[in-house]
Amino acid sequence: MGKKQKNTTPNQLKYQQLEQKYELKRPVLKNCLKAFLVGGIICAIGQAISYFYIYNFNFTEQTAGNPTTATMVFFAMLLTGFGVYDRIGQFGGAGSAVPVTGFGNAVISAAIEHRTEGFVLGVGGNMFKLAGSVIIFGVFSAFIVALIKTILIQWGIL
Repeated sequence: MGKKQKNTTPNQLKYQQLEQKYELKRPVLKNCLKAFLVGGIICAIGQAISYFYIYNFNFTEQTAGNPTTATMVFFAMLLTGFGVYDRIGQFGGAGSAVPVTGFGNAVISAAIEHRTEGFVLGVGGNMFKLAGSVIIFGVFSAFIVALIKTILIQWGIL
């Protein structure tokens, strides 16, 4: 940083000092607590939905995972469409983006943003721009893990 300041003009140096004077200090601890709270509430809701499937539809803990995930993504998409999830995201930050509901929000947000371009090129073409990498890396990593597990089972290790 020392070299960078040596090459700056006096006007640039004044501007940097002025910028530091008026720069807003971010409340990191407060933001972390809000993210923890929002993410925890989302996960608690997911756990409640999982228990709902277990007790009302006779799922096991393992088989309740897929319908729970689908339900959580559906609710996130619905709340995004009504504009509620955006407010949750503004309050909770990463706490709303990290759970699976963040995936549903990302998909629908892109679809809503590009709906004026038409259903095929707008919605269909842009819906998975942000979420596409999540899907690709998820499928690829699942393939690698399944391949390793298959090899370990064939060798008699598992």
